[in-house]
Amino acid sequence: MNSLGFSTGALAKGDFVLALKQMAGKPLSAVELSALRVNELPHLMNSLNSLDLRAFQYISIHAPSSFAAGEEAQIVELLKECPKDWKIVVHPDSIKDEDKWKGFGNQLVLENMDRRKSDGRTAEELATWFVRFPDAKLCVDLAHAQQWDTTMTEAYLILTRFRDRICEIHISELDSSSRHFPLSRGSIDAFSQVANLIPNDVAVIIESRVDAASMDQEMVKAKNAIEGTRMPDHAVTLSAAGA
Repeated sequence: MNSLGFSTGALAKGDFVLALKQMAGKPLSAVELSALRVNELPHLMNSLNSLDLRAFQYISIHAPSSFAAGEEAQIVELLKECPKDWKIVVHPDSIKDEDKWKGFGNQLVLENMDRRKSDGRTAEELATWFVRFPDAKLCVDLAHAQQWDTTMTEAYLILTRFRDRICEIHISELDSSSRHFPLSRGSIDAFSQVANLIPNDVAVIIESRVDAASMDQEMVKAKNAIEGTRMPDHAVTLSAAGA
């Protein structure tokens, strides 16, 4: 059975402490500690020893999604402080100097990209990255894959071609500006088409932007999408109204 969790950035942008408080007491066994902006990473890394993460069997850190070449060395050095059993999720297009990242081995997790990016969007483009990083793992962002190809064919190709590399799934929906928001009936049904291809031992991280009151319903929707279960129309409608 897949472990389920949230990205801290989805629950409380830039405030991982608040996000962890919101997750406390819920049946969640995975978490992605988000540092999508460069200025968030030093604070997160300096706070690791003070965070109570005992409830989580799977922990990852999402590295900054964009940074200048001059910032890359410091980012890599900070990320080296992560425990070795944590994964580090990276947008492949953000990497400037590949040699700086190769030392992470299978701790490095590359994520498929959305249509705003020029690389890392398809199975073919990801394949070139895995030549460069042969030990790297994969985070499959279902919303990115759906945006690139609404038939979910590209998602099918990514999930089947790199099945042995997958360690994390991102689930949410994207708006027209590629911002994450709560799952709709359409995205749940689309993701259900490929749910049987998702290994049952990988973590599912919800990236939907939801408030604390909407977390439980978004967890139900995510579980139904991953388990390939069709939700009643009223369940999705009520959730969307409260999000």
